[in-house]
Amino acid sequence: MRRVLIAAIAMTAAMQGARAADMPEFGPLRGAMVDTPRGVVNWQGFYVGGQAGTGASDMDFTNATQGAVATLLTNTVIQNTMAVSDWPVLGKSSSRGQGWGGFVGYNAQWDDVVLGIEANYMHGSFGGSTSGYMGRIFSTGGVTYDVDYNAAASIKVNDVGSARLRAGWAIGSFLPYAFGGVALGQADIVRTARISGTQGGTAFTPLVSNLVQNSHFIYGYSGGLGVDMMLYRGLFVRAEWEYQKFAAPINTAVSTVRAGVGYKF
Repeated sequence: MRRVLIAAIAMTAAMQGARAADMPEFGPLRGAMVDTPRGVVNWQGFYVGGQAGTGASDMDFTNATQGAVATLLTNTVIQNTMAVSDWPVLGKSSSRGQGWGGFVGYNAQWDDVVLGIEANYMHGSFGGSTSGYMGRIFSTGGVTYDVDYNAAASIKVNDVGSARLRAGWAIGSFLPYAFGGVALGQADIVRTARISGTQGGTAFTPLVSNLVQNSHFIYGYSGGLGVDMMLYRGLFVRAEWEYQKFAAPINTAVSTVRAGVGYKF
């Protein structure tokens, strides 16, 4: 959890520094940046808040054990003849989860236009698991092979975060916005495979692979939409949807809807 939060804040700070370096000096006009049209809330400044949400995890386990089985069966007849590692034992899966967390960021405002940078974090339980089996009988070189391929895989995403850039349009007390950035996460990943069967009617020693990666750091990209609504003197509420795609050993996407409350200083 701490690694994901620190990474998100560090990346957000780096993005803010790069953005600030590219900003022109407005001199005496800088004060105009906080002037807003009549009836429009001033969103400029630092803010912090908490949130909770629910969402869906979509996993593609198709190739989760392919590499491990290919290694187990290197230079074997059953691999060279039947390409056992390519058998479609596992497929796709979806599940739901919940989480809670917080966010911190900074907005700059020019009239109705609001641009900002934010570090966002949620701790929860996302991900899922699946298992499968496939068996085939074939003959080659006058020998009959009966091969069974059993596999299982799971991914549990405990922490998700994002370092994001935001762009919004202030409308009265509302700030609808879109954002995009880098997604970060921490997951427990387990992949197991077992090859067993007979060769010429005699059982051969089963080949087993068991790969366990706890607290594995994953990353990808993030994007979404949301709206902030100012309630009273800096206190605001938020509704948001975020999509995160991770480049993990198991292809995983987490899509969440969230509600939050924050304070702008």
